[in-house]
Amino acid sequence: MDRYQSFARSGFGRFVVGKLGLPDPYPLRRHSPGQPPLTGPVLIGGAGRLAEPVAAAVKSMGLEVAPGHADASPGERYGALVFDASGIDSVERLRELHGFFQPVIRSLVPCGRVVVLGTPPDQAGSQIAQRALEGFTRSVGKELKRGGTAQLVYVAPGGEDAVESTVRFLLSGRSAYVSGQVVRIGPADVPVPEDWNRPLAGKVALVTGASRGIGAAISDVLGRDGAHVVCLDVPAQGDELSAVANRVGGSALQLDITRPDAPARIVEHLGRRHGGVDVVVHNAGITRDRTLGRMDADRWDAVVAVNLASQERVNEALLAADALRDGGRIIGVSSIAGIAGNVGQTNYATTKAGVIGMVDSLSRRVEGRATVNAVAPGFIETRMTAAVPLFIREAGRRMNSMSQGGLPVDVAETIAWFAHPASAGVNGNVVRVCGQSLLGA
Repeated sequence: MDRYQSFARSGFGRFVVGKLGLPDPYPLRRHSPGQPPLTGPVLIGGAGRLAEPVAAAVKSMGLEVAPGHADASPGERYGALVFDASGIDSVERLRELHGFFQPVIRSLVPCGRVVVLGTPPDQAGSQIAQRALEGFTRSVGKELKRGGTAQLVYVAPGGEDAVESTVRFLLSGRSAYVSGQVVRIGPADVPVPEDWNRPLAGKVALVTGASRGIGAAISDVLGRDGAHVVCLDVPAQGDELSAVANRVGGSALQLDITRPDAPARIVEHLGRRHGGVDVVVHNAGITRDRTLGRMDADRWDAVVAVNLASQERVNEALLAADALRDGGRIIGVSSIAGIAGNVGQTNYATTKAGVIGMVDSLSRRVEGRATVNAVAPGFIETRMTAAVPLFIREAGRRMNSMSQGGLPVDVAETIAWFAHPASAGVNGNVVRVCGQSLLGA
Protein backbone atom coordinates (compact mmCIF):
# COMPACT_ATOMS: atom_id res chain seq x y z
CA MET A 1 0.00 0.00 0.00
CA ASP A 2 1.33 3.43 -0.99
CA ARG A 3 0.51 5.47 2.11
CA TYR A 4 2.33 8.53 0.81
CA GLN A 5 0.07 8.65 -2.25
CA SER A 6 -2.99 8.53 -0.01
CA PHE A 7 -1.56 11.35 2.09
CA ALA A 8 -0.68 13.44 -0.97
CA ARG A 9 -4.28 13.27 -2.22
CA SER A 10 -5.78 14.40 1.10
CA GLY A 11 -6.65 18.04 1.66
CA PHE A 12 -3.78 18.70 4.05
CA GLY A 13 -1.44 16.54 1.99
CA ARG A 14 -2.09 18.55 -1.15
CA PHE A 15 -1.23 21.71 0.74
CA VAL A 16 2.04 20.25 2.05
CA VAL A 17 3.02 18.74 -1.31
CA GLY A 18 2.38 22.03 -3.08
CA LYS A 19 4.21 24.18 -0.55
CA LEU A 20 7.29 21.95 -0.29
CA GLY A 21 7.44 20.82 -3.92
CA LEU A 22 7.23 17.14 -2.95
CA PRO A 23 6.45 14.32 -5.41
CA ASP A 24 2.78 14.38 -6.40
CA PRO A 25 1.62 10.89 -7.43
CA TYR A 26 -1.58 11.64 -9.32
CA PRO A 27 -4.07 8.72 -9.47
CA LEU A 28 -3.71 7.02 -12.86
CA ARG A 29 -6.70 6.34 -15.07
CA ARG A 30 -6.46 2.67 -16.01
CA HIS A 31 -8.58 0.65 -18.43
CA SER A 32 -12.07 -0.13 -17.20
CA PRO A 33 -14.48 -2.14 -19.38
CA GLY A 34 -17.33 -0.01 -20.65
CA GLN A 35 -15.55 3.28 -19.99
CA PRO A 36 -14.27 5.50 -22.86
CA PRO A 37 -10.53 5.21 -23.52
CA LEU A 38 -10.02 8.96 -22.99
CA THR A 39 -11.99 11.80 -21.40
CA GLY A 40 -11.62 14.33 -24.18
CA PRO A 41 -11.21 14.72 -27.94
CA VAL A 42 -8.01 13.96 -29.83
CA LEU A 43 -6.20 16.79 -31.61
CA ILE A 44 -4.19 15.55 -34.58
CA GLY A 45 -1.58 17.67 -36.34
CA GLY A 46 1.19 17.32 -38.88
CA ALA A 47 1.07 16.60 -42.57
CA GLY A 48 2.93 13.31 -42.92
CA ARG A 49 1.80 9.93 -44.23
CA LEU A 50 0.44 8.74 -40.86
CA ALA A 51 -2.17 11.36 -39.91
CA GLU A 52 -4.92 9.72 -41.98
CA PRO A 53 -4.56 6.11 -40.71
CA VAL A 54 -4.21 7.36 -37.15
CA ALA A 55 -7.34 9.50 -37.46
CA ALA A 56 -9.21 6.45 -38.75
CA ALA A 57 -7.99 4.41 -35.75
CA VAL A 58 -9.05 7.16 -33.34
CA LYS A 59 -12.53 7.25 -34.84
CA SER A 60 -12.79 3.44 -34.70
CA MET A 61 -12.20 3.73 -30.94
CA GLY A 62 -15.27 5.94 -30.66
CA LEU A 63 -13.18 9.02 -29.88
CA GLU A 64 -13.78 12.47 -31.30
CA VAL A 65 -11.18 14.06 -33.57
CA ALA A 66 -10.96 17.71 -32.55
CA PRO A 67 -10.86 20.55 -35.08
CA GLY A 68 -7.50 22.20 -35.65
CA HIS A 69 -6.00 25.04 -33.64
CA ALA A 70 -7.66 27.77 -35.67
CA ASP A 71 -11.16 26.31 -35.23
CA ALA A 72 -10.86 25.29 -31.58
CA SER A 73 -13.31 26.67 -29.05
CA PRO A 74 -11.88 28.93 -26.33
CA GLY A 75 -10.80 26.84 -23.37
CA GLU A 76 -10.94 23.56 -25.33
CA ARG A 77 -9.49 20.61 -23.39
CA TYR A 78 -7.93 17.61 -25.09
CA GLY A 79 -7.72 13.94 -24.16
CA ALA A 80 -4.73 13.47 -26.45
CA LEU A 81 -2.39 15.40 -28.71
CA VAL A 82 -1.06 13.46 -31.71
CA PHE A 83 1.48 14.91 -34.11
CA ASP A 84 2.57 13.28 -37.37
CA ALA A 85 6.24 14.18 -37.72
CA SER A 86 6.98 11.40 -40.21
CA GLY A 87 7.50 13.91 -43.01
CA ILE A 88 9.96 16.17 -41.18
CA ASP A 89 13.00 15.93 -43.44
CA SER A 90 15.23 18.71 -42.13
CA VAL A 91 16.40 20.14 -38.84
CA GLU A 92 14.68 23.43 -39.66
CA ARG A 93 11.30 21.70 -39.82
CA LEU A 94 11.59 20.56 -36.21
CA ARG A 95 10.10 23.99 -35.51
CA GLU A 96 6.77 22.39 -36.46
CA LEU A 97 6.81 20.48 -33.15
CA HIS A 98 6.87 23.73 -31.23
CA GLY A 99 4.21 25.25 -33.46
CA PHE A 100 1.77 22.42 -32.80
CA PHE A 101 2.35 21.61 -29.15
CA GLN A 102 3.21 24.94 -27.52
CA PRO A 103 -0.28 26.52 -27.77
CA VAL A 104 -2.13 23.42 -26.53
CA ILE A 105 0.12 21.36 -24.26
CA ARG A 106 -1.35 23.00 -21.15
CA SER A 107 -4.85 22.13 -22.37
CA LEU A 108 -4.31 18.40 -21.89
CA VAL A 109 -6.76 16.78 -19.46
CA PRO A 110 -5.50 14.77 -16.45
CA CYS A 111 -4.07 11.42 -17.58
CA GLY A 112 -3.95 12.78 -21.13
CA ARG A 113 -1.81 11.38 -23.91
CA VAL A 114 0.87 12.80 -26.20
CA VAL A 115 1.93 10.69 -29.19
CA VAL A 116 4.52 11.73 -31.78
CA LEU A 117 4.70 9.72 -35.00
CA GLY A 118 7.90 9.45 -36.99
CA THR A 119 9.85 7.52 -39.59
CA PRO A 120 12.67 5.20 -38.46
CA PRO A 121 15.78 7.39 -38.72
CA ASP A 122 17.64 4.96 -40.97
CA GLN A 123 14.77 5.13 -43.46
CA ALA A 124 14.09 8.85 -43.23
CA GLY A 125 14.94 11.84 -45.39
CA SER A 126 16.80 13.31 -42.42
CA GLN A 127 18.17 10.83 -39.91
CA ILE A 128 19.19 13.73 -37.70
CA ALA A 129 15.71 15.28 -37.52
CA GLN A 130 13.93 11.99 -36.90
CA ARG A 131 16.37 10.94 -34.18
CA ALA A 132 15.77 14.32 -32.54
CA LEU A 133 12.15 13.31 -31.92
CA GLU A 134 13.29 10.97 -29.15
CA GLY A 135 14.73 13.76 -27.02
CA PHE A 136 11.64 15.89 -27.61
CA THR A 137 9.19 13.15 -26.63
CA ARG A 138 11.04 12.04 -23.52
CA SER A 139 11.31 15.63 -22.32
CA VAL A 140 7.60 16.21 -22.87
CA GLY A 141 6.89 13.08 -20.81
CA LYS A 142 8.84 14.55 -17.92
CA GLU A 143 7.03 17.88 -18.16
CA LEU A 144 3.53 16.42 -18.14
CA LYS A 145 1.78 16.30 -14.79
CA ARG A 146 -1.37 14.65 -13.45
CA GLY A 147 -0.75 11.23 -14.97
CA GLY A 148 -0.03 12.34 -18.54
CA THR A 149 2.17 10.21 -20.81
CA ALA A 150 4.19 10.82 -23.98
CA GLN A 151 5.40 8.29 -26.56
CA LEU A 152 7.18 8.22 -29.90
CA VAL A 153 6.07 5.74 -32.56
CA TYR A 154 8.37 5.13 -35.51
CA VAL A 155 6.41 3.63 -38.41
CA ALA A 156 8.40 2.22 -41.31
CA PRO A 157 7.24 2.97 -44.86
CA GLY A 158 4.64 0.35 -45.69
CA GLY A 159 3.56 0.04 -42.05
CA GLU A 160 0.82 2.64 -42.23
CA ASP A 161 -1.94 0.02 -42.01
CA ALA A 162 -0.35 -1.67 -38.98
CA VAL A 163 -0.77 1.18 -36.49
CA GLU A 164 -4.25 0.64 -35.05
CA SER A 165 -3.48 -1.75 -32.19
CA THR A 166 -0.69 0.55 -31.02
CA VAL A 167 -2.88 3.65 -31.28
CA ARG A 168 -5.57 1.89 -29.26
CA PHE A 169 -3.04 0.91 -26.60
CA LEU A 170 -1.33 4.27 -26.27
CA LEU A 171 -4.54 6.34 -26.33
CA SER A 172 -6.14 4.44 -23.46
CA GLY A 173 -5.76 3.55 -19.81
CA ARG A 174 -4.08 0.29 -20.83
CA SER A 175 -0.82 2.26 -21.13
CA ALA A 176 -1.29 4.14 -17.84
CA TYR A 177 2.24 3.42 -16.52
CA VAL A 178 4.06 3.54 -19.88
CA SER A 179 5.70 6.83 -20.77
CA GLY A 180 8.76 8.15 -22.59
CA GLN A 181 8.93 5.05 -24.79
CA VAL A 182 9.93 4.55 -28.42
CA VAL A 183 7.84 1.99 -30.32
CA ARG A 184 8.77 0.69 -33.75
CA ILE A 185 6.22 -0.65 -36.21
CA GLY A 186 7.11 -2.36 -39.48
CA PRO A 187 5.10 -3.48 -42.51
CA ALA A 188 2.88 -6.49 -41.82
CA ASP A 189 -0.27 -8.27 -42.90
CA VAL A 190 -2.59 -7.27 -40.08
CA PRO A 191 -5.75 -9.28 -39.42
CA VAL A 192 -8.67 -7.23 -38.19
CA PRO A 193 -10.18 -8.89 -35.11
CA GLU A 194 -13.89 -9.62 -35.11
CA ASP A 195 -14.09 -8.21 -31.60
CA TRP A 196 -11.53 -5.70 -30.36
CA ASN A 197 -12.57 -6.53 -26.80
CA ARG A 198 -11.73 -10.24 -27.22
CA PRO A 199 -8.94 -10.29 -29.79
CA LEU A 200 -7.44 -13.55 -28.51
CA ALA A 201 -10.63 -15.62 -28.82
CA GLY A 202 -9.66 -19.10 -30.00
CA LYS A 203 -5.97 -18.55 -29.16
CA VAL A 204 -3.82 -20.50 -26.71
CA ALA A 205 -1.37 -18.63 -24.46
CA LEU A 206 1.36 -20.10 -22.24
CA VAL A 207 2.33 -17.99 -19.22
CA THR A 208 5.22 -19.11 -17.02
CA GLY A 209 5.47 -18.07 -13.38
CA ALA A 210 1.70 -17.67 -13.44
CA SER A 211 0.76 -18.44 -9.85
CA ARG A 212 1.10 -14.96 -8.35
CA GLY A 213 1.96 -11.31 -8.85
CA ILE A 214 2.68 -10.19 -12.39
CA GLY A 215 2.22 -13.70 -13.80
CA ALA A 216 -1.27 -13.97 -12.35
CA ALA A 217 -2.16 -10.52 -13.73
CA ILE A 218 -0.91 -11.53 -17.19
CA SER A 219 -3.09 -14.63 -17.04
CA ASP A 220 -6.10 -12.54 -16.00
CA VAL A 221 -5.70 -10.06 -18.86
CA LEU A 222 -5.01 -12.64 -21.58
CA GLY A 223 -7.98 -14.64 -20.34
CA ARG A 224 -10.12 -11.50 -20.40
CA ASP A 225 -9.06 -11.00 -24.02
CA GLY A 226 -10.34 -14.45 -24.92
CA ALA A 227 -7.30 -16.72 -24.75
CA HIS A 228 -7.19 -20.16 -23.18
CA VAL A 229 -4.29 -19.60 -20.78
CA VAL A 230 -1.99 -22.48 -19.88
CA CYS A 231 -0.70 -21.35 -16.50
CA LEU A 232 2.71 -22.83 -15.66
CA ASP A 233 4.62 -22.77 -12.39
CA VAL A 234 6.59 -25.02 -10.08
CA PRO A 235 4.73 -27.81 -8.23
CA ALA A 236 5.30 -26.04 -4.90
CA GLN A 237 2.93 -23.32 -6.11
CA GLY A 238 0.32 -25.83 -7.23
CA ASP A 239 -2.60 -24.57 -5.14
CA GLU A 240 -2.14 -20.93 -6.11
CA LEU A 241 -1.54 -21.95 -9.73
CA SER A 242 -4.79 -23.92 -9.89
CA ALA A 243 -6.68 -21.00 -8.40
CA VAL A 244 -5.38 -18.67 -11.12
CA ALA A 245 -6.12 -21.17 -13.89
CA ASN A 246 -9.65 -21.71 -12.64
CA ARG A 247 -10.26 -17.98 -12.32
CA VAL A 248 -9.28 -17.29 -15.94
CA GLY A 249 -10.93 -20.38 -17.40
CA GLY A 250 -7.57 -21.85 -18.38
CA SER A 251 -5.54 -24.86 -17.32
CA ALA A 252 -2.60 -25.47 -15.00
CA LEU A 253 0.73 -27.11 -15.81
CA GLN A 254 2.94 -27.83 -12.80
CA LEU A 255 6.53 -27.99 -13.99
CA ASP A 256 9.99 -26.78 -13.03
CA ILE A 257 11.17 -25.08 -16.22
CA THR A 258 14.82 -25.65 -15.31
CA ARG A 259 14.46 -29.43 -15.59
CA PRO A 260 16.39 -30.91 -18.53
CA ASP A 261 13.18 -32.40 -19.97
CA ALA A 262 11.03 -29.30 -19.38
CA PRO A 263 11.08 -27.95 -22.97
CA ALA A 264 10.10 -31.33 -24.41
CA ARG A 265 7.32 -31.74 -21.85
CA ILE A 266 5.96 -28.26 -22.64
CA VAL A 267 5.95 -28.99 -26.38
CA GLU A 268 4.27 -32.35 -25.81
CA HIS A 269 1.62 -30.86 -23.52
CA LEU A 270 0.77 -28.00 -25.85
CA GLY A 271 0.65 -30.28 -28.88
CA ARG A 272 -1.44 -33.00 -27.28
CA ARG A 273 -3.91 -30.73 -25.48
CA HIS A 274 -4.13 -27.75 -27.84
CA GLY A 275 -2.47 -28.58 -31.15
CA GLY A 276 0.14 -25.86 -30.56
CA VAL A 277 0.39 -22.42 -29.01
CA ASP A 278 -0.16 -18.85 -30.20
CA VAL A 279 1.31 -16.72 -27.39
CA VAL A 280 4.26 -17.56 -25.14
CA VAL A 281 4.97 -15.25 -22.20
CA HIS A 282 8.25 -15.90 -20.40
CA ASN A 283 7.41 -14.39 -17.04
CA ALA A 284 9.05 -16.86 -14.62
CA GLY A 285 11.88 -15.24 -12.70
CA ILE A 286 13.70 -15.30 -9.38
CA THR A 287 16.15 -13.11 -7.48
CA ARG A 288 19.11 -14.26 -5.38
CA ASP A 289 20.67 -10.94 -4.46
CA ARG A 290 24.21 -10.39 -3.18
CA THR A 291 26.99 -8.03 -4.18
CA LEU A 292 29.31 -9.79 -6.60
CA GLY A 293 32.12 -10.34 -4.08
CA ARG A 294 29.70 -12.15 -1.76
CA MET A 295 27.74 -14.07 -4.40
CA ASP A 296 28.33 -17.82 -4.50
CA ALA A 297 28.07 -19.81 -7.71
CA ASP A 298 24.77 -21.41 -6.70
CA ARG A 299 23.05 -18.02 -6.53
CA TRP A 300 24.44 -17.07 -9.92
CA ASP A 301 23.49 -20.36 -11.57
CA ALA A 302 19.96 -20.47 -10.15
CA VAL A 303 19.05 -17.02 -11.51
CA VAL A 304 20.57 -17.66 -14.94
CA ALA A 305 18.81 -21.03 -15.19
CA VAL A 306 15.31 -19.69 -14.42
CA ASN A 307 15.43 -16.18 -15.90
CA LEU A 308 17.28 -16.75 -19.15
CA ALA A 309 18.50 -20.25 -20.02
CA SER A 310 15.03 -21.75 -19.64
CA GLN A 311 13.57 -19.19 -22.05
CA GLU A 312 16.16 -19.95 -24.68
CA ARG A 313 15.65 -23.70 -24.35
CA VAL A 314 11.84 -23.47 -24.50
CA ASN A 315 11.95 -21.16 -27.53
CA GLU A 316 14.26 -23.52 -29.40
CA ALA A 317 12.07 -26.52 -28.60
CA LEU A 318 8.88 -24.76 -29.72
CA LEU A 319 10.41 -23.58 -32.97
CA ALA A 320 12.07 -26.93 -33.72
CA ALA A 321 8.76 -28.74 -33.24
CA ASP A 322 6.84 -26.08 -35.19
CA ALA A 323 4.60 -25.78 -32.13
CA LEU A 324 4.37 -21.98 -32.34
CA ARG A 325 1.62 -21.29 -34.82
CA ASP A 326 1.96 -18.80 -37.68
CA GLY A 327 1.31 -15.31 -36.36
CA GLY A 328 2.63 -16.42 -32.98
CA ARG A 329 3.93 -14.17 -30.25
CA ILE A 330 6.95 -14.68 -27.99
CA ILE A 331 7.06 -12.13 -25.18
CA GLY A 332 9.83 -11.81 -22.60
CA VAL A 333 9.85 -10.04 -19.27
CA SER A 334 13.05 -8.05 -18.85
CA SER A 335 13.57 -5.35 -16.20
CA ILE A 336 14.83 -1.84 -15.74
CA ALA A 337 17.73 -3.60 -13.96
CA GLY A 338 18.74 -5.11 -17.29
CA ILE A 339 18.99 -1.60 -18.75
CA ALA A 340 20.43 0.44 -15.89
CA GLY A 341 21.94 -2.24 -13.63
CA ASN A 342 21.35 -2.53 -9.91
CA VAL A 343 23.55 -2.93 -6.84
CA GLY A 344 23.54 -6.51 -5.58
CA GLN A 345 21.90 -7.85 -8.73
CA THR A 346 24.69 -8.66 -11.15
CA ASN A 347 23.12 -12.06 -11.74
CA TYR A 348 19.60 -10.72 -12.18
CA ALA A 349 20.62 -7.76 -14.35
CA THR A 350 22.71 -10.08 -16.54
CA THR A 351 19.69 -12.25 -17.24
CA LYS A 352 17.35 -9.34 -17.86
CA ALA A 353 19.79 -7.78 -20.34
CA GLY A 354 19.99 -11.22 -21.92
CA VAL A 355 16.22 -11.15 -22.46
CA ILE A 356 16.74 -7.97 -24.50
CA GLY A 357 19.39 -9.82 -26.49
CA MET A 358 16.87 -12.60 -27.11
CA VAL A 359 14.44 -10.05 -28.54
CA ASP A 360 17.13 -8.57 -30.80
CA SER A 361 18.24 -11.90 -32.23
CA LEU A 362 15.05 -13.96 -32.30
CA SER A 363 12.82 -11.19 -33.68
CA ARG A 364 14.91 -11.11 -36.85
CA ARG A 365 14.96 -14.89 -37.11
CA VAL A 366 11.17 -15.33 -37.01
CA GLU A 367 10.21 -12.08 -38.77
CA GLY A 368 7.23 -12.54 -41.05
CA ARG A 369 6.08 -15.66 -39.21
CA ALA A 370 5.92 -14.46 -35.57
CA THR A 371 6.90 -11.51 -33.41
CA VAL A 372 9.24 -11.28 -30.43
CA ASN A 373 9.06 -8.40 -27.95
CA ALA A 374 9.64 -7.77 -24.26
CA VAL A 375 8.48 -5.57 -21.42
CA ALA A 376 10.95 -4.08 -18.94
CA PRO A 377 9.10 -3.30 -15.70
CA GLY A 378 10.32 -0.73 -13.24
CA PHE A 379 9.00 -0.55 -9.68
CA ILE A 380 5.80 -2.62 -9.62
CA GLU A 381 3.74 -3.05 -6.46
CA THR A 382 3.92 -6.76 -5.64
CA ARG A 383 4.49 -8.90 -2.56
CA MET A 384 8.17 -8.97 -3.48
CA THR A 385 8.56 -5.17 -3.58
CA ALA A 386 6.45 -4.83 -0.42
CA ALA A 387 9.25 -6.67 1.41
CA VAL A 388 11.92 -4.21 0.21
CA PRO A 389 13.30 -1.94 2.98
CA LEU A 390 11.28 1.25 3.39
CA PHE A 391 13.72 3.83 2.05
CA ILE A 392 14.70 1.74 -0.96
CA ARG A 393 11.01 1.07 -1.65
CA GLU A 394 10.15 4.77 -1.48
CA ALA A 395 13.02 5.64 -3.82
CA GLY A 396 11.76 3.07 -6.31
CA ARG A 397 8.26 4.52 -6.17
CA ARG A 398 9.21 8.17 -6.51
CA MET A 399 12.11 8.09 -8.99
CA ASN A 400 9.95 8.29 -12.09
CA SER A 401 7.89 10.91 -13.85
CA MET A 402 4.68 9.70 -12.18
CA SER A 403 6.14 9.58 -8.66
CA GLN A 404 4.54 6.20 -7.93
CA GLY A 405 4.89 2.49 -8.45
CA GLY A 406 3.04 0.63 -11.15
CA LEU A 407 0.63 -2.28 -10.75
CA PRO A 408 0.94 -5.81 -12.13
CA VAL A 409 -1.93 -5.05 -14.50
CA ASP A 410 0.20 -2.34 -16.15
CA VAL A 411 2.71 -4.98 -17.20
CA ALA A 412 -0.08 -7.34 -18.22
CA GLU A 413 -1.81 -4.77 -20.45
CA THR A 414 1.45 -4.08 -22.28
CA ILE A 415 1.96 -7.80 -22.86
CA ALA A 416 -1.64 -8.07 -24.12
CA TRP A 417 -0.86 -5.34 -26.68
CA PHE A 418 2.16 -7.33 -27.90
CA ALA A 419 -0.01 -10.47 -28.01
CA HIS A 420 -2.78 -8.81 -30.03
CA PRO A 421 -3.22 -10.25 -33.55
CA ALA A 422 -3.31 -6.70 -34.95
CA SER A 423 0.17 -6.04 -33.48
CA ALA A 424 1.78 -8.04 -36.29
CA GLY A 425 3.97 -5.05 -37.21
CA VAL A 426 5.23 -4.62 -33.63
CA ASN A 427 8.39 -6.74 -33.61
CA GLY A 428 11.76 -6.43 -31.86
CA ASN A 429 10.57 -3.91 -29.25
CA VAL A 430 11.51 -3.62 -25.58
CA VAL A 431 9.05 -1.31 -23.85
CA ARG A 432 9.64 -0.13 -20.29
CA VAL A 433 6.65 -0.20 -17.96
CA CYS A 434 8.17 2.11 -15.39
CA GLY A 435 6.36 5.46 -15.33
CA GLN A 436 9.37 6.88 -17.21
CA SER A 437 11.93 5.92 -14.63
CA LEU A 438 14.77 8.36 -14.03
CA LEU A 439 17.14 5.39 -14.33
CA GLY A 440 18.20 3.91 -17.66
CA ALA A 441 17.80 5.15 -21.19
